[in-house]
Amino acid sequence: MFSGSIVAIVTPFKNGEVDEEAFRELIEFQIANGTRAIVPCGTTGESATLNVEEHARVIDIAIEAVNRRVPVIAGTGGNSTSEAIELTSHAKKAGADATLQVTPYYNKPTQEGLYQHFKAIAEAVALPQVLYNVPGRTSVNMLPETVARLAELTEVVAIKEASGNLGQMAEIVRLAGDKITLLSGDDNVTLPVLSLGGKGVISVVANIAPKDSADLITAWEEGRADDARAFFYRLFPLCQAMFFETNPIPVKTSLALMGKIQDEMRLPLSSMSPANLDRLKKVLTDYGLI
Repeated sequence: MFSGSIVAIVTPFKNGEVDEEAFRELIEFQIANGTRAIVPCGTTGESATLNVEEHARVIDIAIEAVNRRVPVIAGTGGNSTSEAIELTSHAKKAGADATLQVTPYYNKPTQEGLYQHFKAIAEAVALPQVLYNVPGRTSVNMLPETVARLAELTEVVAIKEASGNLGQMAEIVRLAGDKITLLSGDDNVTLPVLSLGGKGVISVVANIAPKDSADLITAWEEGRADDARAFFYRLFPLCQAMFFETNPIPVKTSLALMGKIQDEMRLPLSSMSPANLDRLKKVLTDYGLI
């Protein structure tokens, strides 16, 4: 259902508020450069610091600005099942094409708890779900057996896998590859994930290099493995730079240096340290972005 380079888009701020104009311009930048879907309100979109009204507004803007040109996969997950259902209901009413559902964080549910959480959302809101496994953020790892179980639900169509465990991703494809689409959740392993049977990436680096990210996937789809490998290794230093500090600090700083947004994040995220900023500027300069 979903494939290609999909951007986990940032939420730009200006004077403490969502910068709606800049957000719309970022969406146009993405679509013009081959991005196949937009994911607002994910980790990179600082969903954890958006209040409920802002969260809904960012999703509304994305749907309106995209205007059906590509799918909008709205980030509506949470560590409270009832809250995730509420946010997902809003996304469906607003016209989102799908929802990104992160594994509940902090409360560390069991595998059965994870299954029941996603099942409850699917039963409450008939909207395609992209599961999101990112144990480094949530302190819980969703196992392939649980993913395979969830893949039996009509609404569960894909998984953004950001565990970094390629063996685990291969097991997902082995167990349920005919029922669920594997998407890389980490730009650093996109090419290996494609080789396992993955169909694309929900990307951080696509925020600043959307065309190269899109071209990487297209080259792979067209059987041009050498070209895909060349794009991957060209992007690789940039992908690594996006994690010089906690995401989305480096990518938002990069977009600010590129003149696309204000250099503004919400606490507890803060500006980059001078040393890491210098490292980031060098990578961006070497890539030709600034």
